Amino acid sequence: MVPATPFSILLVFLPLSLVTIGGGQSAIADMHRQIVDVNHWLSAAQFVDAFAIARLAPGPGSLLATLIGWQIAGFWGAVAATVGIFGPTAVLIYAVTSLWSRYQGARILTALEVGLRPVAAGMILAASYVLIQALDGGWFARGLALVSTALLMLTPVNPLLLIAAGAGCFVGLHSLALI
Repeated sequence: MVPATPFSILLVFLPLSLVTIGGGQSAIADMHRQIVDVNHWLSAAQFVDAFAIARLAPGPGSLLATLIGWQIAGFWGAVAATVGIFGPTAVLIYAVTSLWSRYQGARILTALEVGLRPVAAGMILAASYVLIQALDGGWFARGLALVSTALLMLTPVNPLLLIAAGAGCFVGLHSLALI
């Protein structure tokens, strides 16, 4: 376990920045591994709580890094995590943008884009798996997550209704001392 200093947090988030293909969600599984399993800075439940809070806040999903940095080492931890998760990608995007637009439509770029899509999808699925495994509430919580996913994918249900229903289910189960 590495002590949680702003510098050690920066060193964890710098490489995570470069695997955010498809958005910040794609780095969640590796972020969880580094924060929870390798460095033991947060528990799995604390990580999922931070994820839930970060998803409720407006802005990019990568703000999870900022919240985790704050939880681990306060203000400077948040700064280190934010610079770590956004810095390398911002520099890379700036460098690649001019080349990308210059060679737009080239077969090699098209092949690269097509090849990155399934990798990004797989990384997001891995993040979903990690988050579902870390849920409090056992199999009921996991089942609720899967039902919510199916409803969002297959029906026009308003996500706010799912949030209210999920909260209501767990408040009810808690009041009955079933969880």
